[in-house]
Amino acid sequence: MNSNRPTMLDASLLDRIRIVLARPSHPGNIGAAARAMKTMGLSRLVLVAPKTFPDPQAEAMASGAGDVLAQARVCQSMAEALEGTIFATAITGRRRELGVEPFWAREAAAELAATATAGDVALVFGNETAGLSNEEVAFCQRWAMIPANPDYSSLNLAQAVQVLCYELRQTLVAAGPPPAVFGAGELARHEDVEALLDHLERAALTSGFLDPASPKRFMPRMRRLMARKGLEREEVNILRGLLAALMGKTP
Repeated sequence: MNSNRPTMLDASLLDRIRIVLARPSHPGNIGAAARAMKTMGLSRLVLVAPKTFPDPQAEAMASGAGDVLAQARVCQSMAEALEGTIFATAITGRRRELGVEPFWAREAAAELAATATAGDVALVFGNETAGLSNEEVAFCQRWAMIPANPDYSSLNLAQAVQVLCYELRQTLVAAGPPPAVFGAGELARHEDVEALLDHLERAALTSGFLDPASPKRFMPRMRRLMARKGLEREEVNILRGLLAALMGKTP
């Protein structure tokens, strides 16, 4: 018997990982991304404002992954696509202003897989031509890069999806089933953090701390602060309760 066989992965963690494609313009890339996902055991595909979907070219390029396409969810905004997640990682090749320090793809996959033990997570990919906008990246707590040839780093969308799905599967196979964690609070969902940010902005405006005519970089910096992984739902509720008390209103 081969003692070097990899540890069996916990398939339930794969079901907690969403692959989000923002504004994909080529239906063939959607199908190829679905195929890349299925080869690595992932099935939750989310499309944000696709140019064309469903489409026969997507079905042709899926090549046996039609079930992933059939259950793909179409959303009109990144906020909708990330609803219910506790952590999201943007895949981009460009350094962003005010962004947290990036991870390489392998590190990002390990972090995402570990976080999936606590709830739904997402990998977010941008449009084939323009990539992710700064606003779309800002919805994510982490951004990561694929260590491609710096002289020719452009990857096809489906290829990028394949690389990250492979890294996720390798991480989960190597780690095996995760240990139980006791005493940790439930992590805040995407919409919980968005509500806190909205509440914070209203409090800043109401108090006069923030001048609406000259907001500068207040909210992007606050978003960056909240993106530092680990906010729990109870902590969000405490902060919103404090803001409400300071404003003299209910949350």
